[in-house]
Amino acid sequence: MIERLWHNARLATMADDALGLVEDGVVACAGGRIVFAGPAAEAPSAAGAERIDCGGRWITPGLIDCHTHLVHGGDRATEFAMRLAGASYEDIARAGGGIVSTMRATRAAGEDELVAQALPRLDAMLAEGVTTIEVKSGYGLSTDDELRMLRAARALATARDVRVATTFLGAHALPPEYAGDADGYVALVCDTMIPAVARAGLADAVDAFCEGIGFTPAQTERVFAAAGAHGLPVKLHAEQLSALGGATLAARHRALSADHLEHATDADVAAMAAAGTVAVLLPGAFYFMRETTLPPVAALRAAGVPIALATDCNPGTSPLTSPLLVLNMAATLFRLTVVEALRGMTVNAARALRLSDEIGTLEPGKACDLAIWSIRDPAELVYRIGFNPLHSRIRNGR
Repeated sequence: MIERLWHNARLATMADDALGLVEDGVVACAGGRIVFAGPAAEAPSAAGAERIDCGGRWITPGLIDCHTHLVHGGDRATEFAMRLAGASYEDIARAGGGIVSTMRATRAAGEDELVAQALPRLDAMLAEGVTTIEVKSGYGLSTDDELRMLRAARALATARDVRVATTFLGAHALPPEYAGDADGYVALVCDTMIPAVARAGLADAVDAFCEGIGFTPAQTERVFAAAGAHGLPVKLHAEQLSALGGATLAARHRALSADHLEHATDADVAAMAAAGTVAVLLPGAFYFMRETTLPPVAALRAAGVPIALATDCNPGTSPLTSPLLVLNMAATLFRLTVVEALRGMTVNAARALRLSDEIGTLEPGKACDLAIWSIRDPAELVYRIGFNPLHSRIRNGR
């Protein structure tokens, strides 16, 4: 029996290869699930249902931020000032800053404090229509601290009405206690951390930072093998600063996604296309780090690689909490179309989290996660800057 029905609406269902537009649309839900999303003329009877008049507003699926580092201690505003003075990301990292400085602040914070610091960042995203968010660990860099980060990430879904997917990113940076012994730390990640995370059921996937200042492809492959042995899918920070073949490695392991990709090659793109690996582009980091090498959007497009977008919210290279700004950045910096940008934070973002059966489109059977917008055209969500037209956010039909 239909419990709630949104009518006098215009829909962007994302249920085809474009935006799936319905001019006079209805969304109906029962038990937190969509039972109908389509033309009003075809809507089922809804006697006794609560009816919400949308006043001609647009309804899209709730936005999905599929790559964040939302949980962490402190910030790195001082390092931002250093970069403005000429220091590179690599210079700062090698001087003991970067991820390791956030590690120190994160280790010093208790679980409740990590949640408290993350909530304002999360609230900013929810205020712009986000209903699902991915949160990575990777700033604890010890077994206990990584587990605490993942517990804090999961706790966000209790503190707020939001779906949280968690990713274990122990292979994010080398902690000081393993200076000069990257292989030893990778052994800890593979032999101790991943089994502990799997036993606790705290992660939906495993990630790594495959980069010259991170971990080599060989070390990353060890992490992926350990993840696979514990039934956890993988994803990868790949080709952000250099071309190491990380995206090809990720594709070989059937990774859910390869993220960043500024230096991805044609071979990487072909491998991702064959494996069905999603390309997650992160224009906030590209902008914040003043990068000049664009990700190979044309090649990804031509190969049929699904393109997702995310904030990459993190303290060092993308202190960004606005998914709407991400949409505009993706269009202006990477030349994505309106259709590509909006699909990038809905249907393709869901695919990057292995949640396509649950969210990302307005279709019967999926969670009734909606964003209702006071706009005249979906293009406004990509076109405008510093503008939040969210009228209401619906999670599980509420």
